[in-house]
Amino acid sequence: MNYTNYIQHLFVEEDEVLSSIDSRLRSLGLPLISVPPEVGKWLTMMVKMTGAKQILEVGTLAGYSTICLSRGLKDDGHCTTIELKEEHANLAREHLAKLHYLDKVTILIGDALEQLAKLVQENKKYDFFFLDADKVNYPTYVELVIQLASPGAVIVLDNLFLGGRVLDKNDQHPAPTAVRKVTDMLANHARLESMILPLGDGVGVAIVQ
Repeated sequence: MNYTNYIQHLFVEEDEVLSSIDSRLRSLGLPLISVPPEVGKWLTMMVKMTGAKQILEVGTLAGYSTICLSRGLKDDGHCTTIELKEEHANLAREHLAKLHYLDKVTILIGDALEQLAKLVQENKKYDFFFLDADKVNYPTYVELVIQLASPGAVIVLDNLFLGGRVLDKNDQHPAPTAVRKVTDMLANHARLESMILPLGDGVGVAIVQ
């Protein structure tokens, strides 16, 4: 048993909907890229600990992390999630409906950069962000969500280890290059107090000053 299995065994108990998502994705030929169970549990706890009321998620897929985020909200909280593809959004709605979370969640369909820019223009504000979309645009996503952040908002980013690729300086593919850049932003941005946790594939968490 490795550390991950040990943590999952002790602290994570997926409900029927969450545990069915990977098999559903597999049956549809979609990538198995939802957050792992321990990260999902941690997201729920983070929302509860911060008392977040307005969440913005970038990258919905089948709704696994959306469910975990929504589960941490109180009755007056709401989660807005951005998804590029309608087919993924429909799948997420199906899973959210099974848990009666549709009234807690708004799904915006379209390119994340365009949707975020629109939210900035509308002067929207959020107190919790979860980024789990295309890694190449992570640096731009962070700059945009900082503009959307209420004072003290929390930004969480998934996959900052990128399967270990970020450690290989010879790997100059756009994805690890962008993740290295956003990690540098987290470490040095004047408005962010940040840390990376060795949870899942590397989870970054930052407080917006």
